Amino acid sequence: MSGVKIKSTRDILIMKEGGRKLAKIKNALAEEVKDGVKASDIEALATELIAKSGGQPSFKMVPGYSWSTCVNVNDGLVHGIPTKNIVFKKGDIVSVDVGLFYGGFHTDTSISLLIGKDNFKEKFLSVGKHALRKAIQQAKAGRKIGDISRVIEKTIEKGGYYPIRALVGHGVGRELHEYPPIACFTTGAREELIKIENGFVLAIEVMYADGGQDVVLDEDGWTIRTKNGKISALFEETVAVTPRGPLVLTV
Repeated sequence: MSGVKIKSTRDILIMKEGGRKLAKIKNALAEEVKDGVKASDIEALATELIAKSGGQPSFKMVPGYSWSTCVNVNDGLVHGIPTKNIVFKKGDIVSVDVGLFYGGFHTDTSISLLIGKDNFKEKFLSVGKHALRKAIQQAKAGRKIGDISRVIEKTIEKGGYYPIRALVGHGVGRELHEYPPIACFTTGAREELIKIENGFVLAIEVMYADGGQDVVLDEDGWTIRTKNGKISALFEETVAVTPRGPLVLTV
């Protein structure tokens, strides 16, 4: 398939190192998601840690986007601009998305966190984590891209929630967003039939919401929110397909 990027062993090793660095950055950012912290604080820390890693912020390479992270709260799903006006509070679901360009390759990862305790929201997040684990298990040579999409869709719907249909995961490597698209649902699209091969590197994203799948774009031109104003979440890892099975690079 045109556009699918097959990486050499050397390339995978470079991406593995970049993914390891990005995982450390993600974990450090996650620890700072607390009551009273601003989204701009997360952005500042990410920019500092990325510079110290020897890499560059992947997201700043996206035309028109000027930040190292995307930070979203509650109904914010993706692409949220990390401004000082966003102040976290107890009960918030905060999603942090960050990418690293290192050694000529991108890796991409996201995490959603609950500040404080809330049984409903804890269950909501647990379903997304479970869906991502199951999706990663499908990233094996001989399977199809649609197998990843199908398990996300089934797991999210079984939990009582809605996979987002307007956005997709993607291949990742020398470009941040590469072919093929990896949806959180199935439609029978041609891309779902792509056979997964050793050497593929995939940014598998689980994007879902409570109460409905429809999303809207904010006036800032970037932030995508749920149309119904209910909570949403995003979980993402960069995964290499190897002869030994899926290798998660961003943990």
